[in-house]
Amino acid sequence: MIGYIELIQKLKEIKKRGYIKTHRVGTTGVGKTSENLLGITENNIPGPNIAMIELKSARKNVSSILTLFTKSPLPSKANSALLQRFGYGSARGNKRKELHTTVNAIDYNQLKGKPGFKISIKEGRVNLISTQNETLGYWDKETLKNSFERKLPKLLYVKAETKGTGSDEEFWFNEAWLLSGFNFNNFLNLLRKGVILVDIRIGQYPNGRPHDHGTGFRVFPDKLDLCFEHRERIM
Repeated sequence: MIGYIELIQKLKEIKKRGYIKTHRVGTTGVGKTSENLLGITENNIPGPNIAMIELKSARKNVSSILTLFTKSPLPSKANSALLQRFGYGSARGNKRKELHTTVNAIDYNQLKGKPGFKISIKEGRVNLISTQNETLGYWDKETLKNSFERKLPKLLYVKAETKGTGSDEEFWFNEAWLLSGFNFNNFLNLLRKGVILVDIRIGQYPNGRPHDHGTGFRVFPDKLDLCFEHRERIM
């Protein structure tokens, strides 16, 4: 693992190179390219991936949202209940159920042509509630705080200018911010405003047991800094 000083030096050297051709076609190209240039091994394991800092890279002026962290709702059987009640047949035609949906705190999601469930924040707890106001699952303050701080003790947010498309897309990594310190109240406010969303991605094993593909808390890039107490531009 490289140190922080070396990391900043590498970023500044990368900036001087100007536009660099993508290392992967598609939306994940910007992240894969920055990881390769910095010598980071790609993985989905929770926790910082370089110099005790989590790296996130994004295209400038693009509205695609970033995953902050993943955490299944409580209690332990919440995913199973969600899948049984709201799941639908897998597109793979294997007779298994799946449930892929995005929820927010403003409107109910639409499942099978009907309102399904939404986020409700009450007494500092983030709940998933049905149209009948039933609590289908939840995350408490400590769960969210620990998940956030485990994945994002510090976040290096690198932005890139882009040109070209597809395999000819190029990135100029010319801006970087160091973000740290979890702000729970801001986190809840962003959820209330629909800036932070929750992606539910549940599948099913052959034996019927639910498989969480990563229930993710996601945020729009231009609001990312509001999740943190401290914000420092380093490039």
